[in-house]
Amino acid sequence: MTYTLRFIPEIEEDVINGYVWYETKSRGLGEDFLRMFYACANEIPCNPLLYPKVYQNFRRRLLRRFPYAIYFTIENEQVIVFGLFHCARNPQALNAELQNREK
Repeated sequence: MTYTLRFIPEIEEDVINGYVWYETKSRGLGEDFLRMFYACANEIPCNPLLYPKVYQNFRRRLLRRFPYAIYFTIENEQVIVFGLFHCARNPQALNAELQNREK
């Protein structure tokens, strides 16, 4: 079964922040970051149960090459992406931010 992929609006800001940070470090690295994010996000709906639950119903998909993770839930036949966060973030702050985001 393949699920539908949906992003909440806050994802755009998360992705842009990562892009800008990497692009300032090295020209073209931000583009690599975007490609990796979308490639990893598009893999999730094929088998979302492959990724572990890390907080309540939130699952985490780690990005290859970059220290970021995609946080998502599975509801009905949808994968809903709630966040793209750096892996060094404080887990309690991350959990609070995930709870504050709405579908």
